[in-house]
Amino acid sequence: MSDAYLELVNSGVTKTLAKKLGLPRPAHLRRTDPAAVDTPLIPGRALVIGEGPDTDAVARTLLGWDLDVHRNVPDGRIGAVVVVLTDLTRPEQASQRVLALGSVLRSLAPGGRVVTVSRAAGPHDEPAVAAVRTGVDGLLRSIAKELRAGATGNGIVLGDQISPDAPSAVGALRFLLSARSAFVDGQFVHVNTADGVAPADWTRPLQGRVAVVTGAARGIGAEIARVLHRDGAQVLGVDVPAAGESLASVMNQVGGIALQLDITGADAAARIIERARSRYGRIDIVVHNAGITRDKLLANMKPDHWDSVVAVNVHAQLRMNEAFLATDGLSPDGLRLVSLASTSGIAGNRGQTNYGFSKAAVIGMTRALAPRLAHGAGTANAVAPGFIETEMTARIPALTRQVARRLNSLQQGGQPVDVAETIAFLASPQAGGINGEVLRVCGQNLVGQ
Repeated sequence: MSDAYLELVNSGVTKTLAKKLGLPRPAHLRRTDPAAVDTPLIPGRALVIGEGPDTDAVARTLLGWDLDVHRNVPDGRIGAVVVVLTDLTRPEQASQRVLALGSVLRSLAPGGRVVTVSRAAGPHDEPAVAAVRTGVDGLLRSIAKELRAGATGNGIVLGDQISPDAPSAVGALRFLLSARSAFVDGQFVHVNTADGVAPADWTRPLQGRVAVVTGAARGIGAEIARVLHRDGAQVLGVDVPAAGESLASVMNQVGGIALQLDITGADAAARIIERARSRYGRIDIVVHNAGITRDKLLANMKPDHWDSVVAVNVHAQLRMNEAFLATDGLSPDGLRLVSLASTSGIAGNRGQTNYGFSKAAVIGMTRALAPRLAHGAGTANAVAPGFIETEMTARIPALTRQVARRLNSLQQGGQPVDVAETIAFLASPQAGGINGEVLRVCGQNLVGQ
């Protein structure tokens, strides 16, 4: 669904009027051109701020992508600033690098990027070390709220002994710099291990992978199928028989196969496994996208409203995951699970106790599965969308919808492709060291972290 207000404040006389009146002016976001993926990776020069070997490693990574990399402030527009803070041991050491960042923010190009690279605070850290590492959290989230013109700020948090040139640290950096992360803002990607592999072709990292996508007939699910296919995956799309025609259309677009079934059925996983094995021989990626809403205030909630949402949104996932993990040889290189959570499962939402419960449950399930999948070289992660422009949000009353769109730092709703891009990243080989993560795709919505 189009955002008429966004178009008005970015064109003609209404653009000038909005500027004079001081009205919110959301920008057109920099998104991936399917005909020129990751080209250019950033809209200008790259500036790396920091000292020491970790900073040198980040600079080498950027140079390896043929970017115009500077260690001192360059003339002209800056496409991205990467601030390396991994070596800080006391809060007072941060000022020089933070103020250096502040001095160049006005030179950041529209759609530019700020990325911090820091270390996770641990329970055994000295108080000063924990203070500066935790301080980066508030710093980055505040910077993200000060950026304009579609620019975003995000962070990479490295575990102990994880180098900035570990595969998943490099993969996260590329994702956050690129147009793929257009609606990811004010978030941190935690790299827990040195697992993962850099793809031979960064523009098609899923080449040769087989992905199952539930709820693939329309909206976010259809876009997930398209992006996974664009990135090289073979896709098996699943949806209910009532959506069969739409599902067939999407699968024809991506050269995939359609499977009509109800995921709450006891034989759902067996049928998915049988179809995937007979056609492709394996399953590498499962995207649990299918979900429903039955919104009611709890005082008016009927048993069917509660039970149906829990059955589709979480119980079906639990049952299918057990079947996938119990099937020998199904995922020889490790299974990548990515589930759709929601900001409603993080911060709650009026009229959505059932939905909020189910999406919070997905987060708990994901974190519990992460160590289990790691034993088999797999990962379990979740994506939590905020306000996304879909058929479902189009049914929200107009005024409420307008307010919901503006309640984030980018002052607009996200697109289904924004969710799909983040899922594709978490399913990619370069994200093998990211496990148990819940990554929000919400434009830094003002709810929760």
